[in-house]
Amino acid sequence: MLKCSLVLSFAVLHTDLTDGSDVTQTPKLWKNEGENGTIDCSHTKGVDYPQMYWYRQLPGEGLKQIVLTTSYNKPDYQPDFSKEKFPVTKPDAASGTLTVKDLVAEDKGLYFCAVSKHSDTDSLNR
Repeated sequence: MLKCSLVLSFAVLHTDLTDGSDVTQTPKLWKNEGENGTIDCSHTKGVDYPQMYWYRQLPGEGLKQIVLTTSYNKPDYQPDFSKEKFPVTKPDAASGTLTVKDLVAEDKGLYFCAVSKHSDTDSLNR
């Protein structure tokens, strides 16, 4: 059985400059094909940062957003990604998970967690 690696990193998106040290996630995950891989993400920015973004970068490709999650709305998936393949949890403002289900070799890549401050303009786009 082929081993898949989900190499993980993190980023922080908000209006203040930061070095990202207040966001942590699972550093590296090794799983077999067919298994599920779950990545944990948490931050210490406080309740003003309830939005959590998940991104993926496959080898030789650019960064793509998978989903935006909050603890108060349904996850907002990008067109190329589904809740069946990439289920998420967001129990509170400071934590969340992304699972990659039924791993295949093509899932190998970098997965990024990012957090954002809530903005009043978010409601204008809905």
